[in-house]
Amino acid sequence: MNTQNYYQVLGISSGADAKEIKEAFRKLAFEYHPDRNNGNDAAADMMKRINEAYAVLSNPEKRSQYDLLLNQYGDGAQEHFRRSYSQQDIFKESDIQQIFEEMARAFGLRGFDDIFKDFHGQGSGGGRFKHGHGGFHAGGFFFSTSAGHRTGRGHGDRLFGSLANKMLHKLTGIYLPEKGADIHDRITLEPGLADKGGAYAYYHREKKKKLVVHVPAGVRDGQVIRLAGVGKDGTNGAPAGDLLLNVKLRKPLIHKIKQYLGLKA
Repeated sequence: MNTQNYYQVLGISSGADAKEIKEAFRKLAFEYHPDRNNGNDAAADMMKRINEAYAVLSNPEKRSQYDLLLNQYGDGAQEHFRRSYSQQDIFKESDIQQIFEEMARAFGLRGFDDIFKDFHGQGSGGGRFKHGHGGFHAGGFFFSTSAGHRTGRGHGDRLFGSLANKMLHKLTGIYLPEKGADIHDRITLEPGLADKGGAYAYYHREKKKKLVVHVPAGVRDGQVIRLAGVGKDGTNGAPAGDLLLNVKLRKPLIHKIKQYLGLKA
């Protein structure tokens, strides 16, 4: 994303009030909206820039800090501002979502669902994100106010979140933190170890390292031992997923022979 004075991006003076800032943003957002600039990379880049400029200047606290940096560093203020604010922080508490929803209703432009399906294909699922703990996980298609993570997501949720993150990046240049995927594997235990519990040496093939797994006493065949934080790595500072080990109990040889012969164990 190009470095440029936020006021220049929106085409307003440094003394503009809140109403002027919002009006300038609405005008530019309509001009560079994806529906009106299909396939135009320059328009997509400008959309990212005006989103960021508005998110900063529409927030009194962020604007005040930016103005101090602007007086000190000139057009280099944006670079210094980003050292104090992550992309997620910049868009936190912004009303960009509301503005685009109003624009969609007023001018018949598509909402997030339709743009998402068009970008990823009709088979991608679509569907609107929910407003969750800590803010919007993606409640509109231009920003998110939360860096929090849901736990226990299934594969479908994780895939949908990943596609949505790519969509968000295409429109804003932002990648949100994503928790790493869980890794599933199986371990075979001797009945004595499963009964009494203890240490089990496990080789983590993906991370290429040895782990000592604590087997709880009385674990049964088919149960799962969860090792938190040793799954696939997360992105942008998000935590790693978990390692889920499905327990299988080794059967005595006599049991296997009887089973093979069709006898009762």
